[in-house]
Amino acid sequence: QVQLVESGGGLVQAGGSLTLSCAASGRTFSTYAMGWFRQPPGKEREFVAAINWNGGRTDYAASVKGRFTISRDNIKNTLYLQMNNLKPEDTAVYYCAANNDPRSMRPEYAASYAYWGQGTQITVSS
Repeated sequence: QVQLVESGGGLVQAGGSLTLSCAASGRTFSTYAMGWFRQPPGKEREFVAAINWNGGRTDYAASVKGRFTISRDNIKNTLYLQMNNLKPEDTAVYYCAANNDPRSMRPEYAASYAYWGQGTQITVSS
């Protein structure tokens, strides 16, 4: 069983930056692929970014590529999302998620992730 807790959300002006963190429990964190998803108000949850178990591969949604960076620290059991040049369209609840079966991993699909955090709100003002 994996527990995930997001932090770092808040209010920021367009063009600003924020970094989200996701603290994971357990010594098996280093074996899990991880992802970030977001859900804007009134819209469906959507893929943001993903990273494999050792950080050697990353994937990004087209809407955030070049602005967001996903990374992980397996010693600290923590996943990060660095968000630069934020836009009002980035306003959403952001969720971290973990996959424990790399054979079935498809980064952009929510069904690939067995464990989810509770989410953290990001609001970007214009």
